[in-house]
Amino acid sequence: RITDKILPIVKEWQERPLEEVYAVVFMDAIHYHVRSEGRIVKRAVYIALGIDMNGKKDVLGMYVGENESAKFWLSIMNGLKNRGVEDILIACVDGLNGFPQAIEAVYPKTEIQQCIIHQIRNSTKFVSYKDIKKLMADLKLVYAAPTEETALNELELFKDKWDSKYPKIYKSWHDNWATLSTYFKYPEAVRRLIYTTNAIEGFNRQLRKVTKSKTVFPSDDSLLKMLYLATMDITKKWTGHRQDWGQIHSQLEIYFEERLIGHNL
Repeated sequence: RITDKILPIVKEWQERPLEEVYAVVFMDAIHYHVRSEGRIVKRAVYIALGIDMNGKKDVLGMYVGENESAKFWLSIMNGLKNRGVEDILIACVDGLNGFPQAIEAVYPKTEIQQCIIHQIRNSTKFVSYKDIKKLMADLKLVYAAPTEETALNELELFKDKWDSKYPKIYKSWHDNWATLSTYFKYPEAVRRLIYTTNAIEGFNRQLRKVTKSKTVFPSDDSLLKMLYLATMDITKKWTGHRQDWGQIHSQLEIYFEERLIGHNL
């Protein structure tokens, strides 16, 4: 059976050595249905996608979990540590339960940023296709603003324009602003790294496309196998780094100077 042949390879991939320092790690969850003991259960697969100090992106690991808890996250963080990761400068997460406590235990200096990408995705889910382009352009004026003050002004303008049609969007940004807006303290190029959505969005979209045809997986192992094969297929196209990496790298070096001392980067 193909699954049995591939599983040892997946295991080896899940335990391969990693880079010493990652500039950003995005944590994301995708939900699937799996057959377990005769019942169909919902499983979350957590994906850690990292961008290293050379600007190269990579899927660090995939973890099938039944629930989000600090204990579950702690095992993932310890796993990264055992594979050679000494520091993660910024972790972008989507309000994952128990994550802040777990990462603090293993990487106490990591800065946690509520994921802008998820916020954009979640808050625009129900926008009609004829509005989406205009609305997204107005929203970008908020999250890509040069300063937090400008961003808040743009958010109010967004409210005036769209609130009658989509009241939930402004409310969501307004209510989550404290944790969303922490990235305004970074230099502009570093902020771009956090909100430029292509890396993780494209990856998720492709994963969903690959797995859509199979609504229920016969087991956790078959789900993992399918995701691994899809990941290999998607990531082999990931060569090189983004064009603005030189600028991002020098700003990271200045901003995180103390944390990068002694690392061979």
